[in-house]
Amino acid sequence: MKAVRLHGYHQQPVVEDVPEPSVKGPLDVVIKIGGAGVCRTDLHIIEGQWAAAMDPPLPYTIGHENAGWVQEVGSAVTNVAVGDTVILHPTPTCGLCRACRAGQDMHCVESTFPGLDSDGGMAEYLLTSARACVKLDPATQPKDVAALADAGITAYHAVRKALPLLYPGTTAVVIGAGGLGHIGIQCLAALTAAKIIVVDRNPDALSLAGELGAGETVVADGRQVDAVLDHTGGAGAEVVLDFVAEQGAEHDGFAMTARAGSYFVIGYGGQVEIPTLDIISTERNLVGNIVGTYNELAELMILAQAGKVTLHTKTYPLEAAADAVADLDAGRVRGRAILVP
Repeated sequence: MKAVRLHGYHQQPVVEDVPEPSVKGPLDVVIKIGGAGVCRTDLHIIEGQWAAAMDPPLPYTIGHENAGWVQEVGSAVTNVAVGDTVILHPTPTCGLCRACRAGQDMHCVESTFPGLDSDGGMAEYLLTSARACVKLDPATQPKDVAALADAGITAYHAVRKALPLLYPGTTAVVIGAGGLGHIGIQCLAALTAAKIIVVDRNPDALSLAGELGAGETVVADGRQVDAVLDHTGGAGAEVVLDFVAEQGAEHDGFAMTARAGSYFVIGYGGQVEIPTLDIISTERNLVGNIVGTYNELAELMILAQAGKVTLHTKTYPLEAAADAVADLDAGRVRGRAILVP
């Protein structure tokens, strides 16, 4: 089968032939990929930023946002059958550790992360686990929802954590209306009555944000912090969701956060430096976010299949993976890039 393989860091991945995966264990599931998202994390993987944390043997197949159809199942699989349409939770888990039993399965001590620490889904087929499969309406096209597997669940997870803070009359700021942010805006609009302010440097992204539910949009032109403070009467926002967290956005996010408010860090790549006095004197909170739970992915798919959360995508054939990576890196993708084998 064809797969997108990374042979070395700071090198572009290449499409090449590799053996098809097959079921080996009782809970194994082989998926025929119908859509694989191209994520900024893939850019960070290529740059070597995940090498120390994951240490995958090279070469390996990247791709951690995957949806498709069940091709083969192990002997103990009962939740899906051959032919079912599924989206995959990005971290197959054990189901037995304390984190899994507490419903925090993305912190499973035995989890794997296909596409980061092992072969992923930018390929014709992917080996995964029954525990990762969320069954979808057969009418759902995998290429239309694949990026919800990571970008979607990550955005939804952060918004869901923030819900108790976003009662009517509060304000949520979204920094970055791109691949993750445009999903976060829709989740906020679907689940809260908060005022939504979106900050981005790209006018097209801000235009899309307005269509998706933003009440106010702010151009990141160097005066964005003052603009947000103006929109909030000088107080700042109760919740700031930073889907960028690099190139200076990580400094803006905390400054836009109101006293006793919460700054949710979802994007990464930058470095947050805040005087401890500024934290304790204002009781502002920093909240980290990574992926989300299996149940949150299932909840998000209910919103998606009801039309309340939609992905804005640009599709590429698998053979054009290098073009998709280059377009994402250059900022030419609005929403998400999807590879379709």
